[in-house]
Amino acid sequence: MKHGKKYNESVNLIEKGKFYDAEEAVALTTKTATAKFDETVEIHVRLGVDSRHADQQVRGAVVLPNGTGKKVRTLVLTKGDKAKEAEAAGSDYVGAEELVAKIQNENWLDFDVVIATPDMMGMVGRLGKVLGPRGLMPTPKAGTVTPDVAKAVTEAKAGKIEYRLDKTNIIHCPIGKVSFGPEKLQENFDTLMNAIIKAKPAATKGQYVKSCVVATTMGPGIKINVAKFGA
Repeated sequence: MKHGKKYNESVNLIEKGKFYDAEEAVALTTKTATAKFDETVEIHVRLGVDSRHADQQVRGAVVLPNGTGKKVRTLVLTKGDKAKEAEAAGSDYVGAEELVAKIQNENWLDFDVVIATPDMMGMVGRLGKVLGPRGLMPTPKAGTVTPDVAKAVTEAKAGKIEYRLDKTNIIHCPIGKVSFGPEKLQENFDTLMNAIIKAKPAATKGQYVKSCVVATTMGPGIKINVAKFGA
């Protein structure tokens, strides 16, 4: 794949074959961003687990202290008083059967996070084929199936992100925008990595954090020295 001049200039800022300390790597990403828009900074963490086994799943959610820099649109599927609570908390969309039908029949997906009260899960289950592949299906583990819809909406808007393994045992997550600067990005990075390390399954054998790369949307990956994570 041929890269442009700006990308190649960014690559030249990175020492080939070097594994950087996290602070140095995160700070370097802000220098490798060359796009005209405010690029997202992402981390990609490969874990020494096998996601095919239920006892080696790594999944959870964490509120990043500085948010993600992205406006999050929430959809709450609930009824009655809980619907009023969700509206008062500022949810973009609140409803029940009519919104489930809209997703099913119109493939409506103008939202980033779906929250549901437990009593709605029978109905929400019908949306598995639509929401599941997009990572939008509400789950108790991510705190998106909950009776406390107001708290869930507030956290989602504040920058709560879900982390989970893909089929190749890698977690991909945003930790903010380049415009945040190194300090805020580092706080978000530390919060997310601490959560991933705490989520280490008991069945894990050998090294848990195999590799970690940080990169901007359009920039090259910067390898991080994972020995410091001690997992």
